[in-house]
Amino acid sequence: MPNSCGSDGSSDKLQTSSVEPSSGKRRRFSREEKSKGIVSGMSIENTVPQSACLPETIDLSVQGDGLAATLQNRDSKTRRISREEKGKRVMAGDDLCHGVDTLEGKSKHGAEKLVDEIVSRAINLTIQDGEQVADANGSATATKRVHRERFRDIARRNASRFAHFSSQAEQENDVADEAAEEFPQEVAETEEIEDWPGPFSTAMKIIRDREMNIKHQQQSKSEKSKIEVVWVPKTDQQCQSRKLVVPSLHDLCMDILVKNADAITSLDGLPDALRHKICQSLCDSREMTYQFFQLLISGSPTEIRIRDCSWLNEENFTQSFKGCDTNNFESFKGCDTNNLVVLQLDQCGRCMPDYILLVTLARRPNNLPALTTLSLKGACRLSDVGLEAIISAAPNLRSMNLSQCSLLTCDGISCLSNSLGSVLRELYLDNCEAIHPMLILPALLKLEHLEVLSVAGIQTVCDAFIKEFVTNRGQSLREIILKGCMELTDRSLKDISQNCPGLRAIDLSDLCKLTDSAIEHLATGCREVDNLKLCHNPFSDEAVAAYVETSGGSLKELSLNRVKKVSHNTAMSLAKCSKNLISLDLSWCRNLTNEALGLIVDSCLSLEVLKLFGCSQVTSVFLDGHSNPQVKIIGLKMTPILHHIEAPDSLQQGPLRYSAVPSIV
Repeated sequence: MPNSCGSDGSSDKLQTSSVEPSSGKRRRFSREEKSKGIVSGMSIENTVPQSACLPETIDLSVQGDGLAATLQNRDSKTRRISREEKGKRVMAGDDLCHGVDTLEGKSKHGAEKLVDEIVSRAINLTIQDGEQVADANGSATATKRVHRERFRDIARRNASRFAHFSSQAEQENDVADEAAEEFPQEVAETEEIEDWPGPFSTAMKIIRDREMNIKHQQQSKSEKSKIEVVWVPKTDQQCQSRKLVVPSLHDLCMDILVKNADAITSLDGLPDALRHKICQSLCDSREMTYQFFQLLISGSPTEIRIRDCSWLNEENFTQSFKGCDTNNFESFKGCDTNNLVVLQLDQCGRCMPDYILLVTLARRPNNLPALTTLSLKGACRLSDVGLEAIISAAPNLRSMNLSQCSLLTCDGISCLSNSLGSVLRELYLDNCEAIHPMLILPALLKLEHLEVLSVAGIQTVCDAFIKEFVTNRGQSLREIILKGCMELTDRSLKDISQNCPGLRAIDLSDLCKLTDSAIEHLATGCREVDNLKLCHNPFSDEAVAAYVETSGGSLKELSLNRVKKVSHNTAMSLAKCSKNLISLDLSWCRNLTNEALGLIVDSCLSLEVLKLFGCSQVTSVFLDGHSNPQVKIIGLKMTPILHHIEAPDSLQQGPLRYSAVPSIV
């Protein structure tokens, strides 16, 4: 029915819910009605009495908030409402209908004023809607914060159940915590082969490209075979001359002396090197006697080297080193220690407790004025008191081997550094279980000219210790032994390579956390290394080969014992670059074939010792086919061991490994 304003009930519609006069219930518009966004006069007509009529065309718009309302005549064209306008239109429409209901009893002249009021209320609703959204976002953030705090409180309450207190390890844990705070480690540092074209990276790329080419060639063939190393063994006729090696006159004489050591009455005039060799052979065969010991210490010797004193008891040791008896000069059989420069009494735990040491070698201060090198390895009854006494008796010590002295503590090392800080060059602390490296770090930093440091077997050696030590004393360091320090990572090798440019020897055996990056750091920063031990580590064949390619020319001794990935790449690099190699240990490297070993031995003309323990793949093709007459192969089945093998000896090359012994005025 048409109204007084001339509006048709079927013409225009308002995009919101309307209230029907008959039922008083609201009706939802269809999907098509909502999508068109048409505001018609029908909805208004249903709720406005006939006496109240809106103008023909009313345009309500709010700029800035994106809200717009348009009331048009049925004859005028409609406008499509934007997506943003649709989002706000429903709430405004509800309120608009509610406001239109209040038009009853109003006059036509008051309609425009009422519409203005409706628009104002729509604006307020829009502002309130934005505030509600902001409040909702803030509420969600606050809820997350509450959840985090609650989880943190739960973790704090449960942490006490996982805490274990150890009174013995309390001090060491405190030191470790302080070290972690003082020397923070880099978090999530990924050590990878660098991309810049350095020597090591270039060698790695060449080796990997060669591997890829070989694999592609093998894939093109029907049968895959192992990579072959080109080596031609010698014929049987050529090998006969090598097998008939006549021993030298020197070796024959040494064998006779060792077998008849009980018949020797004097060693006067015999050089120290020959004395040491005879004594070493007797210790290896467990035939060392007190009679021969007396011959070694008689007179005024300059060197006494015995690497196994386990047979010597307290009484015999006291009688040998106690000195002159003023009441009976004829019974004097003691050793004159005034000219003694080198003293090696390894495995002397049975004969040298503190109370024996105080009445023999350290019976008075400066009792050993010329002594520069002292080795008491395995002195398991030597304590800090005995160490302090021996330091007082030998104020000019340059080298000390205190390995396996299990009673020594940090106090003894502090006393050593205070007395010998300006003169000590070499210090061996292997397997000293009572010594914590972070506690002795201040003492080690006092050793201004330290060239050799060995902390092998001390499980508490960490990256922070290595970083601080080499940063302050790395410039003078020539050798560092880290065997069995299993907490060390590639970070330590990076610090060593950056701070130890003059390093000559390094032992990295049994460090399971190292990767190929460790070898890269070593090859990049330490170019003068001639003694390298990489035993029992997970290094790849390519990484070892790349190191030999870049630094193999200076190597004289290389140990790859139980580096199981070593294969043909390493063999070819050794044959190409290691012309100065003297000793090579390839024990348990079972990927090396007869051809690979033959190529190494025939190419490394300076090679004298090759150890092949556990290499059951080696056959007579290599043993009878190589052309190096001077190499001694040790470790294979049915080959002599004790006749060739030499135990490691820190005193083998002289009193000091890298420095000359200064003259004592």
